[in-house]
Amino acid sequence: MEEAAADPRGVLYPARLPAIERYSPDPCLSQLVSWFWLVEWDIAPGRTSRQELLPFPQMNLVVQAEGVTLSGPASGASHRDLSGSGWAVAALLRHAAAQALGVEPVQLLDQEIQFNAPELLAAITEIKTRGPHESNGAACADAFSSWFNAHLPHVSREGLRANELLDAVAMERGIVRVSQLAQHLSLSSRSLQRMSERYLGLGPLAVIRRYRLQEAARRLRDDPGASIAGIAAELGYSDQAHLAADFRKVLGYSPRTYRQGRI
Repeated sequence: MEEAAADPRGVLYPARLPAIERYSPDPCLSQLVSWFWLVEWDIAPGRTSRQELLPFPQMNLVVQAEGVTLSGPASGASHRDLSGSGWAVAALLRHAAAQALGVEPVQLLDQEIQFNAPELLAAITEIKTRGPHESNGAACADAFSSWFNAHLPHVSREGLRANELLDAVAMERGIVRVSQLAQHLSLSSRSLQRMSERYLGLGPLAVIRRYRLQEAARRLRDDPGASIAGIAAELGYSDQAHLAADFRKVLGYSPRTYRQGRI
């Protein structure tokens, strides 16, 4: 199992987060899983570490010592408070996986539910407790892969189209309007809306906005000298004011406030 390249999008303050390992899925699972990720934390007694997130518009299948959960897509920014010590091993699911798992993402919007996968829980827990943690990331990813191969059927044609939708938004930064995305996928706006809501749990405009804001946040963090107006133009916004409006609507504060770290 190969370690995946780091992708800082989705975490608004990466420096505050414990180190995350990411592993690329086997080619046979590339339509089901974006990557596997693993994290461990050990917070001093009496303290809490709040992780501010602007998550990918995808579901996560998460294994922790206490059980397996399925986290639905988030409608906006969110946070997770870490305390004590613990670990999580998860798969960031592509949208064809929702169909294969028999779930409707829109019904899990902003929710986390228990997921019945005792074999997966047993396999991951055994790996996490048997040896040095710094060497078990690839083994956990392999165990996750084996579970997927044994339990998930082939993806449907509709699921693959949902993957195409997400890939288009993620890779084509010039797509900032629903009409552009519909044209790119050779769909009517109404058909695009239905497919996005069914397989992604969010409307296409919300998906577009999520990726553009993730990229804007990354640029604001990594390039302090870049102008906000220039970032807005590169991401297809008509002007800085439209980027700022999206920032405030989804995150609750301005790009300038985020850049200055006053959150």
